[in-house]
Amino acid sequence: MANFYRDNDDIQFLFRHIEPGKLAAICEENFKFASEFDYAPADTDEAIQNYDMVLDSLGQLSADFIAPRAEDVDRQGNTLNEDGSVTYAKGISESLEKLAKAEVMGLILPYRFGGLNFQNLVYSMATEIVSRADASLMNIFGLQGIAETINAFASEEIKQKYLHDFATGKVTGAMVLTEPDAGSDLQAVKLRAFTDDDGNWFLHGVKRFITNGCGEVLLVLARSEPDRAGGLGLSLFVCDRGPTVHIRRLEDKLGIHGSPTCEIFFDNTPCQLIGERQRGLVTYVMALMNGARIGIASQSLGIAEATYRIARDYAASRKQFAVAIEKLPAVRDMLIDMKIAIEASRALLYETSRVVDIELGYAKRLESNPPEDKAEARQLKNESRKYKRYASMLTPMSKYYCSEMCNSITYDSMQVLGGSGYMRDYACERHARDARITTIYEGTSQLQVVAAVRSVCSGTAEKFIAELAGQQFDPKVKDLLEKLAEGTERLKSSIAFCKEAGTDYMDLYGRALVDIAIDLINGYLFCAQASSKVDMEVTVAEDGQPNNGQTVPMKDRKAMIARRYITKNAPKITALAEMIRTGDRSTFTDYQALVGPVPAE
Repeated sequence: MANFYRDNDDIQFLFRHIEPGKLAAICEENFKFASEFDYAPADTDEAIQNYDMVLDSLGQLSADFIAPRAEDVDRQGNTLNEDGSVTYAKGISESLEKLAKAEVMGLILPYRFGGLNFQNLVYSMATEIVSRADASLMNIFGLQGIAETINAFASEEIKQKYLHDFATGKVTGAMVLTEPDAGSDLQAVKLRAFTDDDGNWFLHGVKRFITNGCGEVLLVLARSEPDRAGGLGLSLFVCDRGPTVHIRRLEDKLGIHGSPTCEIFFDNTPCQLIGERQRGLVTYVMALMNGARIGIASQSLGIAEATYRIARDYAASRKQFAVAIEKLPAVRDMLIDMKIAIEASRALLYETSRVVDIELGYAKRLESNPPEDKAEARQLKNESRKYKRYASMLTPMSKYYCSEMCNSITYDSMQVLGGSGYMRDYACERHARDARITTIYEGTSQLQVVAAVRSVCSGTAEKFIAELAGQQFDPKVKDLLEKLAEGTERLKSSIAFCKEAGTDYMDLYGRALVDIAIDLINGYLFCAQASSKVDMEVTVAEDGQPNNGQTVPMKDRKAMIARRYITKNAPKITALAEMIRTGDRSTFTDYQALVGPVPAE
């Protein structure tokens, strides 16, 4: 049987290399839940066994059941019925039912609500696996962050009302944020929230571009303070799908056809306040969106993995000029770069997930069980702040890097297939259409760069890179570490130049700064993988032949990847640093002349 977890050596290697057992101790709060819940692990080994078992089950379900339905889902799409209800594509409904029976719709929810209390690292792996099978299904499976937001900020009454149903898969949810005139600029949200004489809350207005807006549980960002503009006038609410919630249309989209994107009209809809007034955007939605951004990075990885495999298989079997096209240097080079880009993205995303798990674990301990010793408590607070800064930097980096990679991989995959890749005979064209949204929703690539560059220039990137550089490495990567150290100095000098040039200049060259930082981070992550203690071997194959049984240690293969990645990126880092230090401001000074007038209608 096919299995999208077992057939991916890189996921299995990183699962062991990152040592999820250490994260399990944090997530399980030193395994205190085992005495209360039968299925909670009692130690590290049990936790790892649980993670592996669920990923194995999900990998098989994704390969055998979800993936074969993806093409029909894409062709069929969703249906808006006359009564305003939405009918999913048949394959989506069937897959959601299977996922619910597999008890994976509450992966990150606490045990007391029927969840599995898994760490974000494993959730990212699971989301990637599902996305490889059907990217549009991930948009529903991956909305578990809605339940997590309710768990983090809502009252106990609201938690009890909704979270058990989320964990069993009885309900799905939606993040109801954007409006016709408030897309990325959520501070401009106008949907009105008001109370009656008895203090009951209601919603009135329109929301647009809402993924799974037909879900049973809706988290809605609305203006609760009519006399206050901006983010501080917004609060977060939860409501049920009911007679006052009208789906006015389903968007006719380029891709992810199995994911219904809705325009919703709230007609004085009863709702409940989540947490405190005026904290809807600043606290709650930002936490929700950070989780969603990691989810989109995982989705991007799944799409890229799926389409790369099509290209790899085609290049090995398709003959032109009497040879398999993978023997042509241009095609061979393309496939290598595609494979390394996927593994670089996975390294960055899984590292981000690891950091987020530590951040959340430290924050939870400070809130619920702080150390009695003052020095220990102070140390924990400092570590908590540090990891929060790291997570704030890595999250937008991951969303930006993985989604851009995804679009590049799907484009190149179609190129490897040539004319066949443009046809619906192969799934490449579907993957390319599905990929296109990843750089747009949950914040465009440009917005991710704006978020990340602040951390890069504030010193957070420098500190994080220094921690990565302080690890124990195998001597075989010594020369690569020297190249990374040189690149780090170039990053520092580029940051210093931008700081002197002003904030507008930093934003202008933000993408270059972030690209350098990501290339350095990934370089160190690859070197660490090449120095891994994990004893795992992978099978290699002769050109154009199936696996022939020859194996090599994974860390040796990772050393090859590290060498190619770092060596190829070193001149790129130098070029980006030189470009940053040119001082060119033509974007500001010559804009009108360079772009010309607005085209007349």
